[in-house]
Amino acid sequence: MDNDIGRREVLKKGLTLTGYAALAGAQWPLPALGKGEDLVPFTDVPDSFQPRPVQAGAVHIMDTRTIDDFYTPYGQHYIVQHYDQPTLDLSAYRLRITGLVDNPMELTLADIQARSRVDLDAGFECGGNQKRLLYGLVGNAKWSGISLAELLGEVGVKPEGKEVVFFGADEGTEKIRNKEVKQNFARSLSIEDALREHNLLAYEMNGEALPLYHGKPVRLVVPGWFGVANVKWLTHIHVQKSRFMGKFMARDYVTLRKHDVGGVERWTETSVTRMNLMSVIVRVARSSNAHKVWGFALNDGTPLKSIEVKVDDGPWQPASIDSRSSQYSWKMFTFDWRNAQPGEHTLVSRAIDVNGNIQPTEAQIPEKATYWENPGQFPRTVMI
Repeated sequence: MDNDIGRREVLKKGLTLTGYAALAGAQWPLPALGKGEDLVPFTDVPDSFQPRPVQAGAVHIMDTRTIDDFYTPYGQHYIVQHYDQPTLDLSAYRLRITGLVDNPMELTLADIQARSRVDLDAGFECGGNQKRLLYGLVGNAKWSGISLAELLGEVGVKPEGKEVVFFGADEGTEKIRNKEVKQNFARSLSIEDALREHNLLAYEMNGEALPLYHGKPVRLVVPGWFGVANVKWLTHIHVQKSRFMGKFMARDYVTLRKHDVGGVERWTETSVTRMNLMSVIVRVARSSNAHKVWGFALNDGTPLKSIEVKVDDGPWQPASIDSRSSQYSWKMFTFDWRNAQPGEHTLVSRAIDVNGNIQPTEAQIPEKATYWENPGQFPRTVMI
């Protein structure tokens, strides 16, 4: 959430989502097919879309049509890695905090687990998530760990510290200006962003020890930010006075798009950071003559005002939001589609936050030259 919204305002606005969910719908059913319900297949799914089971070293895409719980099991949650998937010796594991701090630290896994535990529901998507993948680079989990802000407070960031860099144990070779160098995956946060109260160093996912492909034994969780910011296999936190310009901050995961800059249309580059306002319809089911539509929404944690669904050229209509939704979790929604007529129909959803921001259509998104950040409305087609 933008830093200009104070904590009291956040808490006040945070009631909006809960209140909306209570008004919009009754008890939330799990999105599994119920007795007597039949799945209505989408007609817009390409034949080539065939998600595979989790495999070492491979990207894993969730088949969003099969979502059946609020929490995504680790075997279904999307996986992206850029180098190797290291197996760390838990008995020898150390997390180092160095740089512009008053009290440098080195923590064992036991040291981390002995600290005050924090639980947080958070969903996030890959910066490259898109409609040809049915927005399957996504997941939602209960993360458990320790507060990053508290840890940084304990080590004491010096006044000249401006940036916090997070290094993973995963390592690869990069060719930079014709020189091959070894690098660890790394991302950074400004001091202000690092001190957000909900950032975690997580060691559990859905009540179990963090699985290997999700960063065992410790990962960074930055709620409201794209998945790339959530550094896995975390081994080193370093505070410095200059901007970190590693590959995944300055050269990759950079969105190049056109913007009006002081009355001049310019191509601008920005690092992929906070998630955009987005929603997706993932399932339609039929029971007798009634149809139910399911989907989910994600954003940077700004409370939602509503999620709406439109059928063909009809009006936007409110959907019911899962009452378990929290500030940073995904927001599952349902829509009762009444009096559906035979034939092919187009369904689309949009999310609206409390600041009046509306999920854009694809045509409303600024022209881009990179494939990162794709929050446009996603029309789906079904045959009744």
